Amino acid sequence: MFGNDDLPGFFYWKTGSMNVLQELLKRTPVITDGAWGTQIQSLGLEAGGCPDAWNLINPAAVEQVARAYVEAGSRIVLTNTFGANRVMLERHGLADKAVDLNRAGANLSRRAAGDKAFVFGSIGPAGRLLMMEEISREELADAFEEQASALADGGVHGIIVETMADLQEARIAVAAAKETGLPVIASMVYDAGKELDRTMMGVTVEEAVAGLTDAGADVLGANCGMGVEFFENVTRRLRAATTLPIWIKPNAGLPVMVGSDVVYKTTPDEFASYALGIRDAGAQFIGGCCGTTPDFIRAVVRRFGES
Repeated sequence: MFGNDDLPGFFYWKTGSMNVLQELLKRTPVITDGAWGTQIQSLGLEAGGCPDAWNLINPAAVEQVARAYVEAGSRIVLTNTFGANRVMLERHGLADKAVDLNRAGANLSRRAAGDKAFVFGSIGPAGRLLMMEEISREELADAFEEQASALADGGVHGIIVETMADLQEARIAVAAAKETGLPVIASMVYDAGKELDRTMMGVTVEEAVAGLTDAGADVLGANCGMGVEFFENVTRRLRAATTLPIWIKPNAGLPVMVGSDVVYKTTPDEFASYALGIRDAGAQFIGGCCGTTPDFIRAVVRRFGES
């Protein structure tokens, strides 16, 4: 996939952030990966457990998830670090392990990716609300700066700030990630309001675009929250509001309980069919969120290859 002069890894990390995006965008859509949390749960993570801790206590399983996505055709794989900021880790008594967990997560995904895919470090919400004064802006900035720096030290090619509902928290995380000099993707969750075009905090697509662009995001997007059938409209709204590349990762439908199990009923082929509409609406990066698996990525790759 890559020539001798553009192997993902140390070369890109050292030669400037935009080279990564320029290389990826030579051939679109760029297929990213699928879910991490539900995949790790399927490998044995107990309910309420800390998936990020597996970077140190079960690294083989984490690497297995990343490698499965690479083998399925993902050109970008994320890191198992969604909740690896010190604020979230404090819930599990692991705040002092934030740096180690992020570096390990980056290393595991990079080892799985080899020279076949790029690796973007995942940064999720801190789990405390600014508007409720549960945390200060300074505390958030410190936590995200620590995480972003550790991911960069681990050798990721870019950073994604994802699954955000609070625009102010997302802006703080984007600003922290930009300090690394790596490309930064900012992805919000739109699942509220009459048209399902607002975040839980009431932020519209257009408001998020303006705020995140101002914060320095290089790519804008949406993930999680809703089933794949709702994402074409959000993609069109994003495309109308920005000239930046667009990143989309929908869920495999909404989860339902079947007995004691959480089940996502959208099939890989159904997901891939909707992905065509998302592509045509203007998304350059397409993957999956909760409930998606390597089979979903294979189906998307196959469907795009046929169209």
